[in-house]
Amino acid sequence: MRKIEHLGIAVKDLEHSNDLFRRLLGTAHYKTETVEREGVSTSFFMIGETKIELLEATNSESAIGKFIEKRGE
Repeated sequence: MRKIEHLGIAVKDLEHSNDLFRRLLGTAHYKTETVEREGVSTSFFMIGETKIELLEATNSESAIGKFIEKRGE
C-alpha cells in the first residue's frame, strides 16, 4: 500500500466532531456538504495527502444512521 487517500468516520454530532478534530489535528475542515439522497452530512479535513471525512446521519434509516445504531460512534 502506497498511501491512504481517504478515511471515513461515522459520528453522532458533526459540529462537535468538527471542533474535536480541529483541536486534535490543528487544522479546520475545508469542506462541508449534505447529501440528502444518502441521508448524510459530511465535513472534510486534509492531513498531508489524506482526506478525513466525518459523516453524520441526517436520517436514522440511512447507512450511516444504521451503522451508528449497530456499532456506535
